[in-house]
Amino acid sequence: MAITAKQVKDLREMTGAGMMDCKKALNETDGDMDKAVEFLREKGLAGAQKKAGRTAVEGLSVTAVSDDGKKAAVVEVNCETDFAAGSDPFKDFVNGVATQVLDSSAADVDQLLNEKWIKDPSETVADEVAIQIGQKIRENIKIRRFAKLEEQNGFVSAYVHAGGKIGVLVDVETDVVNDAVKEMGKNVAMQVAAMNPQYISQNDISDDEKSHIRSLTVDSALNDPASLPKPILNRLIDKAVSEKLWSDEDIAIYEEKKSNMNYLFNFLSKEAAAKLAELALAAKAEISEEKIFAGLVQGRVSKQYKDICLADQIYVKAEDGKQSVQKYIDEVGKANGAKISIKGIVRFETGEGMEKVEEDYAAEVARTMAEASK
Repeated sequence: MAITAKQVKDLREMTGAGMMDCKKALNETDGDMDKAVEFLREKGLAGAQKKAGRTAVEGLSVTAVSDDGKKAAVVEVNCETDFAAGSDPFKDFVNGVATQVLDSSAADVDQLLNEKWIKDPSETVADEVAIQIGQKIRENIKIRRFAKLEEQNGFVSAYVHAGGKIGVLVDVETDVVNDAVKEMGKNVAMQVAAMNPQYISQNDISDDEKSHIRSLTVDSALNDPASLPKPILNRLIDKAVSEKLWSDEDIAIYEEKKSNMNYLFNFLSKEAAAKLAELALAAKAEISEEKIFAGLVQGRVSKQYKDICLADQIYVKAEDGKQSVQKYIDEVGKANGAKISIKGIVRFETGEGMEKVEEDYAAEVARTMAEASK
């Protein structure tokens, strides 16, 4: 009998097996759905649907680079256990996904799943995921995300850290591509992996975000009175003492320790420190206009930029411990007669932002054995 597309679709939804396996099962059983399910179970192809609801936060983030080095992709594919993540079949599958993405026109994972699988055009990527779940890896698998960078006036450097825990792409625009410049690209990719910058440079931070960072820094400083410049701190303490906003015990401690203010906050109560923070926040407008406070805030903002901006970060291989990433790039450019600019970065850390659900090991073993017996 002729097998309809709807029958294949229904069987696939019931079992999670691949499209071609479902079609074969229906052909073998003359379209009998129950017998087709049993056929797939006997072949070890069913069960992917059951596994699809299980938590998958382990996995790999890997890269693929075009032969000319001008295009690269990074993908994150998750599974349930690091044991599966370290297996050769899973690694082969994830590398296949990265290769698929490299030449894909898909804008998101859903579109990618509907594409023909690069290793077997008779299947879609979604079909292959189902086969991996039900027949090969036997764990839930999810293609979580992917990204691509392309640079015609230079190259894209790719780096994978810790065997696939972190995948990085760096778009390098340059008029000279030689071994030294390529090595620089790799070193910058390693920097991105290690230090996780959010921006390439301060120029990439919007005015609104800069304003937000500064506002948070001001509030943070005012909420930490012990770190305030001494003139401002002394004014706040004088107010707390003169207006008896502190307890008698805290006032007595202050009178005893004021000759050495460095250790005052080791003895004051939490309530006294909180009162100073309250007074500081109440005088926020006035304090913010003071040059000494503005200098403190600017210093802290600059330090944050050094943390979040790649160009401002201390280069992890700097021999003097002071050289910035931008200075390192400039020195490589000067030594090789090249104009070098970092145009884009992508960093995937496997499982970041996902909540790992800890499962009871004995229960997991029992569940695995039960499924194997079906």
